Amino acid sequence: MDKLKDQLNQLNSRLQLIKQRLNPDNLQVELRELEAKTMKEGFWNNSRDAQNIMRRISELQDEIQSFTTLDKDISDAMALVDLAIGDGLKEDEMADLSKEINRIAGVLDRIENKLFLNGKYDKEDAVLSIHAGQGGTEAMDWTAMLLRMYLKYAEKRRWKVEMIEELPGEEAGLKSATLAMSGNYAYGYLKHEGGTHRLVRLSPFNADQLRQTSFAKVEVLPQLPEEDDEVMIKDDEIKFEAFRSSGHGGQNVNKVSTAVRLTHLPSGIAVSCQEQRTQEQNRKLAMNLLKAKLWESKQRQRQDQKAEIKGENILPAWGTQIRSYVLHPYKMVKDLRTKVESSDPESVLDGDLDKFIGEELRVL
Repeated sequence: MDKLKDQLNQLNSRLQLIKQRLNPDNLQVELRELEAKTMKEGFWNNSRDAQNIMRRISELQDEIQSFTTLDKDISDAMALVDLAIGDGLKEDEMADLSKEINRIAGVLDRIENKLFLNGKYDKEDAVLSIHAGQGGTEAMDWTAMLLRMYLKYAEKRRWKVEMIEELPGEEAGLKSATLAMSGNYAYGYLKHEGGTHRLVRLSPFNADQLRQTSFAKVEVLPQLPEEDDEVMIKDDEIKFEAFRSSGHGGQNVNKVSTAVRLTHLPSGIAVSCQEQRTQEQNRKLAMNLLKAKLWESKQRQRQDQKAEIKGENILPAWGTQIRSYVLHPYKMVKDLRTKVESSDPESVLDGDLDKFIGEELRVL
């Protein structure tokens, strides 16, 4: 019982430290100021700004409510511990109390993660791409599994997801998929997921069910704000092409040239989008992706310059394995950078990534 009380005291101390850093009173002031903006005439004239404000309001409301709820939950749990010390609790009541303490700890972990989300673009939406690597059909199936994992993670966070491009494999799975993920701190949470993901399992595509190793590469980029001046693209630097989509957007996309390909002439970087129903929607998503790709190119050039000055030999991203998912002969997911492990790969593949991403934010 003393152990449970010590755990609750530690959780309460963590909560008070988080309050000092995030300051709920300041959050209330910011919330009132933003709510006042929504009442002004013409608020929705700039839909992007309005959506960002509404998203921030929702985020602030959740954070403020979390502090209120956590204060009450910790206080209630403390009362139960005191009751147990005096009168005792049944075995099932003790089990419920232990579960409640673990739940509170999980909520605190998620709030603490935001203390590490202070990068320039951490608050922005994200573009996430997955590409099949070595392993043929197995790798394409693995790519589809990773796509499902990130879709499930986005669903848990109540993010909006739009498919930019999806290229099916010849027999099964996907050659690649690119998603636009919109939600609070989407890029901040996902930015360290980029790298090579490795799967080991019994092959479902082999009659002998031999053990197979497959690879897929994940890329994560921020969706840059329209007003951001770090990447400037002139109209005459873009080659625009429209073509008929092979996606799943309905009859219209297959009869009309709704798919879009944009090529940045100075760099040669090309992007395409074909999953939306209209050419305008596809063009907008493609432009966001192109800006993100150009930003990534600039970051890579800066890193290469630093490496040249320092004389470092940095391996290319494609060869950098960050996480292994083993389904046979044992069950284990292990992040090779943070050393975080899980013996429940099914849960991880269902989008339970909080433990991995939380440690990434603290360590990387």
